[in-house]
Amino acid sequence: MIMNSQAVTLNNTIEKCNANVLGMLSEIGKGIFFPKLGILAQSAQAKGKNINATIGEAVEDDGTSMHLPEFDKLINLPVGNIFPYAPSFGKPEFRTLWKESIYRKNPSIKGVEISNPITTNGLTHGISMCAYLFANAGDTVLLSNHYWENYNLIFENNYKAKVETFELFANGGFNVSDFGKKLNETKGEKIITLLNFPNNPAGYTPLNSEVDAIVAEIKKVADKGKKVVVIIDDAYFGLVYEANVFTESIFARLANLSENVLAIKLDGPTKEDYVWGFRVGFITYAIKGGTAELYEALENKTGGAIRGNISNISQISQSLLHKVYTEPSYEESKKKKFDILKNRYTILRKELEKKEYADYFAALPFNSGYFMCIELKKGLVAEDVRKHLLEKYSTGVIVLGTVIRLAFSAVPQNKIPELVENIYKACKDLAK
Repeated sequence: MIMNSQAVTLNNTIEKCNANVLGMLSEIGKGIFFPKLGILAQSAQAKGKNINATIGEAVEDDGTSMHLPEFDKLINLPVGNIFPYAPSFGKPEFRTLWKESIYRKNPSIKGVEISNPITTNGLTHGISMCAYLFANAGDTVLLSNHYWENYNLIFENNYKAKVETFELFANGGFNVSDFGKKLNETKGEKIITLLNFPNNPAGYTPLNSEVDAIVAEIKKVADKGKKVVVIIDDAYFGLVYEANVFTESIFARLANLSENVLAIKLDGPTKEDYVWGFRVGFITYAIKGGTAELYEALENKTGGAIRGNISNISQISQSLLHKVYTEPSYEESKKKKFDILKNRYTILRKELEKKEYADYFAALPFNSGYFMCIELKKGLVAEDVRKHLLEKYSTGVIVLGTVIRLAFSAVPQNKIPELVENIYKACKDLAK
């Protein structure tokens, strides 16, 4: 198949700016482009003309978006911020606002050039677009052994890459040694690794000292000439409840690390701002020496992948979020919700410290996010405990292999002691 000339142009730009980045792209990533010579270009040229018969939307005689009047009493936004298609890259003003927030939330990144964020249909879609752009069939994707099961569906089932894991924990903290070992063992000129902090399901974010060590391991393999793509799943960014835990994204430490390390930050309001059903996320790129020209080429490839996948992201979701982010009360409201989650975390941690529970289960390290995990003792089987909790104690938990995940984010504060007590009772019942 002959590659489209627009894709060739983007590839040439990327190669000129940093040939390593071109080598990181998958074969379909190299072939993708945002179409600027067809319908979109012709529609743009017709914008503002007396008669515009180009756009695939229905409009009223006054030029506003055609819509059902029943919506008018439900949504208090201008019609143009609700019904028309949004650009495949996302609404420009919303992207700008999110980029500013990345710098604000990650002060150590100040002065480092990063791309403009590209809007995605939530973080799951962002991960899928990263797999599209960077993972070939047979490529290894390195994850921690505690990971969200959707990664398998995306990387292995959809793109035929191979998931390998490192042990997340050692001696009560992040297992830097095994992470570095598995990075070095990965074959090929390119390494793809995905880091998710706070981790789902374990609820762990590395300590400040551990982040230094993680970054050092990545730099070691990059200095040997390996091309390293680091996908950073920041779905639960900001939800850190303990001192000495790294409060920025590791993206900030990787953004200017090496010309062989492409850092890709996946984030968004889904969990940060409690809007799960809005389905809005972002992809942001950074690499040492990255220029506006390089990032524009990557943005065009990403925008092309999104256009060829789902066309664009919800206009109304982006408009509502943009409006809320500019409200004076936003930060205070967000802090109140954070405090609720932190209180639940604190109560859960205190409950888990009760001595009688230690006979049957122990908590994996946790300090952040929505979740935590427990490991069972006395030969108890996690799935048996889960079913017993449902049947006898009207309590639902998630089993992931040999661990049980507790979403304390979803449990009212006054029911957290009962949650832990029910697990204890179920374990005690089955141990008999």
